[in-house]
Amino acid sequence: MGADFSIRPVGTPVPTPIIDTAPAAAKAAVQTQLPADKAVTAPDAAQLARNNANSAGQSLSNKIMIDRDAAQIVYQTVDSRTSLVVNQFPDESRLRARAYLRAQDEAKRDNAQAKKYTDRQA
Repeated sequence: MGADFSIRPVGTPVPTPIIDTAPAAAKAAVQTQLPADKAVTAPDAAQLARNNANSAGQSLSNKIMIDRDAAQIVYQTVDSRTSLVVNQFPDESRLRARAYLRAQDEAKRDNAQAKKYTDRQA
């Protein structure tokens, strides 16, 4: 036996069946013809640019501030025209929760300090 071998086709190729992927109901369906005023078309590129928030006429500014109650840095995106906060990280509820937990920790620490210096034997 030799170390080399070759694969040769034997006989005629077998025909593969063609499978139709469209269901029979789709083939028998009536094509929809819509009037022009009811048809949906893709918007033009100029209209997309006008709706883009990052376009040249934007009025958003970024602010960074420190919330002293929560002891955390807050990042805000503010609309310059209306002075409304568009986006904020972390959100207001998380800041309130952190400020509340921090106040509890400080109260617990103050109580521990008061107990440390209080003479209970009289």
